[in-house]
Amino acid sequence: MNGLNVDLQSLIDMQERPFVLIDGDYRIVAANQAYCITYGVSREGIVGRRCHEVSHHSPVPCHQKGEHCPHQQVFSTGRCCEVLHTHFDQLDRPEHVRLKGHPLRSADGALYLAEMIFPLASGMDLDCDEMRMIGRSPAFLACVDNLTCAAESEAPVLLYGESGVGKELAARYVHQRSARNGKPYLALDCAAISESLFESELFGHERGAFTGCIGRKQGLFELAHGGTLFMDEIGEIPLPLQAKLLRVLETGEFRRVGGREMLQAEVRIVSATNRNLLDMVDQGLFRQDLFYRISGIDITLPPLRERRSDIPALAEAILARVGQRGAPRRRLSPEASARLMSHDYPGNVRELRNILLKAAALSENGVITAKDILFQDLRNSQKTGVAAVAAPSPGNRLPPSMGQVEARYISQLLTQHNGHRLTVAEILGISERTLYRKLRRYNL
Repeated sequence: MNGLNVDLQSLIDMQERPFVLIDGDYRIVAANQAYCITYGVSREGIVGRRCHEVSHHSPVPCHQKGEHCPHQQVFSTGRCCEVLHTHFDQLDRPEHVRLKGHPLRSADGALYLAEMIFPLASGMDLDCDEMRMIGRSPAFLACVDNLTCAAESEAPVLLYGESGVGKELAARYVHQRSARNGKPYLALDCAAISESLFESELFGHERGAFTGCIGRKQGLFELAHGGTLFMDEIGEIPLPLQAKLLRVLETGEFRRVGGREMLQAEVRIVSATNRNLLDMVDQGLFRQDLFYRISGIDITLPPLRERRSDIPALAEAILARVGQRGAPRRRLSPEASARLMSHDYPGNVRELRNILLKAAALSENGVITAKDILFQDLRNSQKTGVAAVAAPSPGNRLPPSMGQVEARYISQLLTQHNGHRLTVAEILGISERTLYRKLRRYNL
């Protein structure tokens, strides 16, 4: 068997992917050089240790924590399997991976798990200026796997998902993992551009193209040449403009508004919507040929209610980012985490962030408790015009309204930052103009 170990080690070191061999007691019996380099460990430091202690930093096997376990599947069925997991390096940095497990028998008939690891994304890959894609739930990992596969292609990508699920984060991830990384990445909110300005925004304009136009402007297609253009809420594009968009997607050719010169741009389109575009096609509101042009690969991002186990980690990341921007650092009590996981979040991660900002304003002693977590019943408020807040309250005292909570929080931030509105707006994640409207509304 010792001679076999030498030959086996030479064999697995030939593998370019991280590779480990695990026995029936979850113990690592061999690891290749690629594994040690990828996760910053030595072979001597992991051989003999249990796989869940090394890769998951967990004292128990992953199937006991509700995850799909390749060890359990291979040893119970004797067949190959493939699962999605989150692994951690020695610095506790997470990495989303696809695992392929194969049964391997030694000369004496002993069964081992031969596990090949295919990295999907690290925590840094899933980061952006505003928020991170965070999660370990099966629904989240499956989504990351789909995004990774899409990134390796040059096909246009259509992202489906409810408001607030993180479609722009997903678009950035696709760009950063693609061969276009390092080239321009531009984003356009199609719902925020008026029909009269839409063509100019996409294709640019020449001097004098319309009243008040005093200079040439390059459009997004021209600026994104060689890179990626993310078109959010693409279902909001007016029907008359869809034909012009289709033409540039099919030919790469366009003219600036008021221009005669035919220009060309090679751009990958990643688009997103929270509407059913096929229903819009049936209703005559969206061109069928445009739909097929943008939906080379379609991916649905899961809503927060389908990955509740990710909520505590998301909440901690949101609170940490708010703390980095100058607000007092807060942490969640176990009861607050449980309460957050009980909600359905029609506004998804965006709603979770809003709830936590208000909870941070209500909390005392640096701890957010269950009574600080206030949920807004949007369906009821739409019917009555009044925000309905559900939260435990001490004694007979009524909980504050959402507006009162927000006003109190903004007032605290203004005091803390000496009235500097731009700083407060950055902490809140809103524009300074939006903050000014809130100040007027709350008479601050």
